[in-house]
Formats: sequence, C-alpha cells, structure tokens
Amino acid sequence: MTAIAEAPVARTVVTPVAKRLPISLSVATVLLLALFLLAPRHGTAVFRLDDGTTALKIPDQSVSADLVVVLISILLVLLSAWSWIAAVRRIRAGAWVPIVFAILGVFAFVTWAAADANGRVPVVNMLYGAISLAVPLAFGALGGVVGERAGVVNVAIEGQLLLGAFLGAVFGTLAHNPLFGLVGAIIGGMLVAFVLAAFAIKYLVEQVIVGVVLNVLVSGLTTFLFTILLVPNSDTLNTTPQFGKIKIPLLSEIPVLGPVLFNQNLIVYLLYIAVPVVAFGLYRTRWGLRLRAVGEYPRAADTVGIKVNPTRFWNLMLAGALAGIGGAYFTLVSVPHFNRDMTNGAGFIALAAVIFGRWDPVRATLAALLFGFATNLQNTFGAIGTPVPGEFLLMLPYVVTLIAVVGFVGQIKAPAADGKPYIKS
Repeated sequence: MTAIAEAPVARTVVTPVAKRLPISLSVATVLLLALFLLAPRHGTAVFRLDDGTTALKIPDQSVSADLVVVLISILLVLLSAWSWIAAVRRIRAGAWVPIVFAILGVFAFVTWAAADANGRVPVVNMLYGAISLAVPLAFGALGGVVGERAGVVNVAIEGQLLLGAFLGAVFGTLAHNPLFGLVGAIIGGMLVAFVLAAFAIKYLVEQVIVGVVLNVLVSGLTTFLFTILLVPNSDTLNTTPQFGKIKIPLLSEIPVLGPVLFNQNLIVYLLYIAVPVVAFGLYRTRWGLRLRAVGEYPRAADTVGIKVNPTRFWNLMLAGALAGIGGAYFTLVSVPHFNRDMTNGAGFIALAAVIFGRWDPVRATLAALLFGFATNLQNTFGAIGTPVPGEFLLMLPYVVTLIAVVGFVGQIKAPAADGKPYIKS
C-alpha cells in the first residue's frame, strides 16, 4: 500500500475583535447624552481666560451651551462609531480617538454645568489647580513605572507618599528650609521602598501583600507620631517653610498656559525634568535596557551577566525617591504642616495611572494630569455655583479612574516578570 502524504492545510488565525475601547466610548456617550437630555441647561457659559498676571489681556469668551452640547454630542457619536468600525475591521482606531473624545466630553460637560452659572469658569485657575493636584500623582506614577519595569509590583506608593510628606514636614521645620524638607521626603520614600525590596526581593514574600501591609503600617505610624510628637510640638516640628513660585521670564507671559506652566514652584519644575529624563533613560540608555531586561526576561538577563536582584533593589530605591518627592508636595507646597493620612489615597490613583499609562513614564504622567483635572472640577464648580451635586464631584476622580483602567486602556500587559521573584538557579 502506497502511503499518500497529506498536504498541510493552511489555517487562518482570526484575531478577536477588541471591543473595550468602542464599548467604553459608547457607554460614556450614552451617559453624557442622558445627562444632557434629562437635565438640560440652557443659556450661556462664560470662560475667563485671563487671570490678570500676563501683559496680554484676553477678553472673556461666551459660548452657547445648547450649541456646544449638540455639536459635541454629534462628534462623540461619530468617534464612537469610528471606534466600532475600526474594531470590526480589526484595524487600529488611533491613539488620538480616546484623547479627542476625552477633551470634547470634558468641554461639553463643563459648558453644560456652567450655563447661566453665577460666575465665570476660571480656565487658568482650573488648569493650575489640576496641575497642583496632579504633581504628587505624577511623581508616584513615575516611581510605580520604574519599580514595575524592574519587576516589582509597587503597591506601596501610598506609603511612600505619606512618609515622604511626614519627613518632609519634620526635616523642613527643623532646618527652616524647604530644601532640607525635600531631602527628608526623598529619604521617607526610600525607607518604604527599602522595606518593600527587602521582603519582596530578598525574602520572596508576596509583593502585593507586602505593599498593602506597608501602606497600613505607614498610615498607623505617621498617625501615632503625629499625635504624640507633632501636635504638642507644632511650632518646632510641624510648621513647614514652603517653596515659593518661580516665575520664568517671557514664558510666564504666554496667555493661558504661561501662568499655568511657568509660574510654578520648584517641585513642579523638577517634574518637568524628571519625566523626560526617566523616559529617555528607560528607552535610550544602558540603564534602561538593563532595567527592562530584569523586568521582562530576568533569566536571560542573568545569563549575560546582569545581576537581577541587585538591579531590582536599587531601581526600587530610585522609585521610592521619586515617590518621596511627590510626598514632599503635600507639606512643602500645598499646606505648611503635616496632617494624618493627608495623601488621601493618592498613591492608589497613582498606581492606576501607571496601569492606564501602560507602564510608560510620559503616558502615566498624562494619566495623572487627567485624574488631577477630574479632582479639581469640584473646586471649580463649587466656585461658580453649578447645580452639580457635591457628592458626585467628590466621587468623580474615582469614577474617572475606574473608567480609565477598565475601559480605555484596551488590551494591555504588564512587564512579563512583574511581581515574579527571581531565584537564581
């Protein structure tokens, strides 16, 4: 009997349709349309573009709330439809789609809320406040990116921010100098990172559990020390000198963006430096190559002579230092003293920014800015007297966080060895 060789059958691999983005955009569109239809607001929204600090004066801009809501609603529907078409055709919708959708949706929401309000929408103050709230989130996110790129899940960002704020207040008060407070904050963040590294890398303890325990430990420790040490000695230990604003000539005179970006304090300017430096170092230097290697393929990195666990340890310390700078913002810029649990969950939102930003320093910083803007809306709406309930505004940043992490991120993957301890064979 002659054996007949069967020709191999070509198999077509069908990739699944990615529906997260179109579903998220569709749900957001439906919610906004329901809000605009069920609670319509008619009239004019006035935007104040000049805060009086620049030489060039810009008059207030009035827009029709009805016209803006109708036009933007149509654009949101079109963007949602395009995302569905791209998903069905299995092509990339483009990173611009969720960005443009978010900008248009926010503008329509603010216009709707400000229609016939008692005051004008202070655009410069709104953006300035958003950056102020986003700075600690951005530094925490940068620390999260560095730590997780090295292969360690950094759930302890909250603890690093909190201990950084505590030691920043104490060191700054004792030295009567905010620069010493900044050093203390960096030390605080590195102390928490050291404990995390010791347990997670040296003793192979579950990293998420260690991070959660550290957050609780730091919260209890700072509350205890605040009660028995700072409260009775407020003048000598908890009256922190503040970083003042540094106005950059010419750049600070740019309308709208000048006062927002270039009339800031030292920590904000440090963020402007830290983001490009971390991004460049991560993708364009030997340090970044080694960092990504131990977070993606630690065994392969070991075979070429990279010491995996020491590399993870020192980069986790760097991550703690970055988060500590974010903690310094609370006591050296926001308020001149430390209060118990004053970070108020900022570390967890920073962790969400890491995931939303796909473990990339620039994207994580942009995500932090989005969350900071959502948080600052409650202050803006409260100032101009809108009908939006205060309870909704309080939960808004967390709702945005959930929507961003669950919906807009699409199919994302953490570094392959993230959270996995390395045992040298």
